[in-house]
Amino acid sequence: MSLNLNDKKAVVAEVSAKVATAQTIVVAEYRGIQVGHLTQLRANARAQGVYMRVLKNTLARRAVEGTAFASLASEMTGPLIYAISEDAVAAAKVVQDFAKSNDKLVIKAGNYAGKSLDKAGVVALASIPSREVLLAQVVGMMQAPVSAFARALAAVAAKKEAEAA
Repeated sequence: MSLNLNDKKAVVAEVSAKVATAQTIVVAEYRGIQVGHLTQLRANARAQGVYMRVLKNTLARRAVEGTAFASLASEMTGPLIYAISEDAVAAAKVVQDFAKSNDKLVIKAGNYAGKSLDKAGVVALASIPSREVLLAQVVGMMQAPVSAFARALAAVAAKKEAEAA
C-alpha cells in the first residue's frame, strides 16, 4: 500500500519527533521473519518504551536528516526495522535480545548520541545494564563503607560489654 504525499509528510513528522528526543537508534534487517515474531518484537519494544517501526528508507532518511543520527543514512538499505529510544540502551537491548532467539533479524548499525555504531557496537551497548541496575549498584557501593563501619562499632561495643561483665 503506497502512501500519498500528506501521509508521507505525517510519517516523517512523527518519526522526526521521536528522533528529536532519542538517544539511540538501532537499524536491523528483518528479511524472512514471520509476522507473529515481528508482532512479538514490537510488543517487547513497547513494554521497554522503545518506538519500533518498519519504514520506507527514504522516509527514514528524511526524518534523520540534519540530526545527530544523520550518519545512519548510509546504512538505510534493504528491508529495515527501526528501533528508537530515549533510554541509551533500551533499543539496543530489545533488538539484541530478539536477535539471540531469531537469527533472521540481522543488526546492521546503530547510533548512540551522534556516534555511529556497527553491529559489535550495538551488541556492546546492549550489554550495559539498565539505568535502574546501575543506580542500585552505586547505592550498594555507597552503603558498603557505612555498614562496615556500623558493624565495627557494634563489635567494639560488644567487646567492651563482655570485658565489663
